[in-house]
Formats: sequence, C-alpha cells, structure tokens
Amino acid sequence: MNTYIILSRFSPEAFDDPKEFLVLTDAVTQRIKKECPNLKWKESFATFGKFDVVDIVEANDQKEVEKAATIISGQWHSTTETLLCTPWKEFPIRP
Repeated sequence: MNTYIILSRFSPEAFDDPKEFLVLTDAVTQRIKKECPNLKWKESFATFGKFDVVDIVEANDQKEVEKAATIISGQWHSTTETLLCTPWKEFPIRP
C-alpha cells in the first residue's frame, strides 16, 4: 500500500462556529468510508500553520485518494494538496 498525505486549508466560509468543525468532520468521515472503501485512514492532525488539517492515509489505488481529497474539498469548502510518501528505507538515493 502507498502512503499519502492530504493537506487541507479551510475557506473562511467553511463554518461560523469552531464547534461546527466536529459536525463537518463526522459528515466527511462517513462519506469517505462509504465512497472510498479501500482507503485506510492512518491519522489526522489539526495544525496552526499554512494548513488546518493533515491527514495520513494508505491506498493501493491513487484514484481513491483523489476521490477522498475531492470529498474533503467539497464538504469543507477547502483547498487540498495531496502528497505521495516514500519511506526513507525505500527512497532510491543509494548508489
């Protein structure tokens, strides 16, 4: 399985009250579970920087990750960036 990082930044219109974040999170999680059944969610982090949320997922099919990122963008009125990750031990930098 490949590991991906999905970086999300909320639009100012995403929610009025920070408590709404929990409601949105539940809705997004349920939709992704239903529409991306082969995606394995590893971890999610809230951050205070350029991005609001960092999600780490695993999948064999890049299309599932793209669909999940699209769901996040649509439900949260956010922008996302998706990165494919390679573990250091597998990174091809050895001579």
